[in-house]
Amino acid sequence: MGLQLPAAFKERMKSLLRESYEDFIASYGHDPHGGIRVNTLKISVDDMLELSPWQLKPIPWCGTGFYTGPGDRPGKHPYYHAGLYYIQEPSAMAPVELLGVKPGDKVLDLCAAPGGKSTQIAAKLQGEGLLVSNDLNQERTKALAKNLELYGVRNGVVLREHPERIAASFPAFFDKILVDAPCSGEGMFRKDEVMVRQWTSDSPDKYAAMQRDILKSAAGMLKPGGRIVYSTCTFSPEENEAIIAEFLMEHAHFRVEPPAASGMFAPGETGWIREHMAEPDKIPDEVLEQAKHTARLWPHLIEGEGHFVAVLQHDGSETDEPGVLRAAIGGRPAEGERLNGKGKHKPERNAGALKKGKAAKSAATDQTAAPLEAYGQFLRDHLAFTPDGFTIVFGQHVYQSPLPPGALDGLKVVRPGWYMGDAKNGRFVPAHPLATALHPREFCRVLQLSSESDEAVRYLKGETLDIDGERIRRREGVAPKGYVLVCIDGYSAGFGKWQDGMLKNEYPAGWRWTSA
Repeated sequence: MGLQLPAAFKERMKSLLRESYEDFIASYGHDPHGGIRVNTLKISVDDMLELSPWQLKPIPWCGTGFYTGPGDRPGKHPYYHAGLYYIQEPSAMAPVELLGVKPGDKVLDLCAAPGGKSTQIAAKLQGEGLLVSNDLNQERTKALAKNLELYGVRNGVVLREHPERIAASFPAFFDKILVDAPCSGEGMFRKDEVMVRQWTSDSPDKYAAMQRDILKSAAGMLKPGGRIVYSTCTFSPEENEAIIAEFLMEHAHFRVEPPAASGMFAPGETGWIREHMAEPDKIPDEVLEQAKHTARLWPHLIEGEGHFVAVLQHDGSETDEPGVLRAAIGGRPAEGERLNGKGKHKPERNAGALKKGKAAKSAATDQTAAPLEAYGQFLRDHLAFTPDGFTIVFGQHVYQSPLPPGALDGLKVVRPGWYMGDAKNGRFVPAHPLATALHPREFCRVLQLSSESDEAVRYLKGETLDIDGERIRRREGVAPKGYVLVCIDGYSAGFGKWQDGMLKNEYPAGWRWTSA
């Protein structure tokens, strides 16, 4: 076996798995499984299967997930750059499937970077409701924001904040919360050798302390009757069943709900709990019974890496603090309702709200009037619909936010919403995330490129293209000159600017195709 596992890890797993240990350790001699998950914000599963250049095998626990073959390179295809799928480890698709997200839900992904599970949540929301994606790491939030933008998410907010600070701003607010907790990463050893090198025998205890605090903050942000899914990619019972048992003992209004895919996964190992909890005799029998309903994804039992998932369902009992923003999503706050926060970051000072394409007079200031006017003119000239939500201006940057101005005061905000573009010197310059979230029918000029032609790759590499004006599909009365939505096989990839037979490339440098 090529992978050198830490001796302490092997001894630990041998004591835990006993008769299953040999099968478990043999799985490290197999290659990890690759997978993609179809982005149904842009394309249906059936259409993706028809277009796919690869033979795709369904992943049993995810209706939009598929195994890819050993020689497949889905990251080196124009469809990846058009955001038609997310490349994701198959087991990692399970937690969101068990979260039960429905269109219109308000969902928090508390430890979200690099964004795979957030894009999965967004696809289930189908543009309705709210997605707040958070991560503390500054570099990782850049990848998180980029992935949400690539996959065309319109109703997302990206934060870089401590969970307890989010909880202070959003008490009892979210319908669903995903806690894909930082962990010792034992389940990813086969896939990522860096995790092996970083592991030490005290890693589980170090991460368990962090996980307790994160889960406690999540409970304070959940609406009565809401659901939390707690997941890790580790085998450590200290970070898994023990965390859930402690949580249940401290939160009487929660129960562990058997996962819908329970027949596919192994149950929680409750026999380990007493071995790894302080004062084990104080664990009630009903807590142990609840912990049996958690799920383990073992690499020797499924086609995927190691994961743990617990579905924590609130019983619906009212809390003392109702969410102060409960009436604000998708519309204005209720009459007299206080918006949260006294912080140094105050977007309401330079924010204007647009409804049906018109700036709200009370919100527009001298500072924002010109950007809002330029933005409004662009919408009227180029879009065939009015974007939902609230228009918020930060400096020259314009966003459509699912949250009203002021809702994020006091929090570190990476993206307050769908990034529409920049207003500069009375002109509005559309941003790449505006393009990637559009459907061809929604823009005034559209150019279709074929994934089988060199034009698509040349566009993705940032090259200027010679394009006959007759190829640009336009709304009636629209001239060919101007911004064009560039699509690959019918799916938006970015903007170009056409004039006199030439398409100036607007594809951002940091997003460009870099392979041969």
